[in-house]
Amino acid sequence: MIDPLVLSIVVLWVIVVALGVCVLALSRQIGILYERVAPMGALMMDHGPKVGELAPPVDVTTWDGEALTIGAGMAKSTLLFFVSPTCPVCKKLLPMMRSVRNRECAWLDIVLASDGDRSEHAAFREKHQLGDFRYVLSQPLGMTFKISKLPYCVLLDAAGQVRAKGLVNSREQIESLLTAYETGVASVQAHLDRNMVDAEIISGKA
Repeated sequence: MIDPLVLSIVVLWVIVVALGVCVLALSRQIGILYERVAPMGALMMDHGPKVGELAPPVDVTTWDGEALTIGAGMAKSTLLFFVSPTCPVCKKLLPMMRSVRNRECAWLDIVLASDGDRSEHAAFREKHQLGDFRYVLSQPLGMTFKISKLPYCVLLDAAGQVRAKGLVNSREQIESLLTAYETGVASVQAHLDRNMVDAEIISGKA
């Protein structure tokens, strides 16, 4: 007869091995799912200067009276964040914008841009404590970049070249613009597509 203790040990080892196989299978399925449900970057709308093009310079004056040219002679890269006092998503993203600015201040300036009634914007700036941001009211700026939906971001390098842009609704979509800038592609989706093509080419050669 088989010793019950030995039998229980054998059964336990069989269970451990089976669990290990299940974990490996689940890990593989999670990897496949991650590839299929890729992180969504900012939704790029095909209006205004395209990624890779130089943006037409626009002369603006900030809320504090500073003369500023968007798209030329900039000391750093600039992230234009188009907002509205009546846009709830814009309000939700303001703390995230402050976090990005503090983290990336060595190379990036953030400019909040809008147009409309100054008194409404004054209340908006005060309520959300935006006095430490460059704040611009300029209809020509929005028209230059063909802004039709908010909140919208345009990332320009110091030379005024459009490096990334898109409609943003979350921190992930804001971060996707910085990722697109760092990787030198138009969007995160373009980066993922390029990686898939490279992988297919490599697998085809193997």
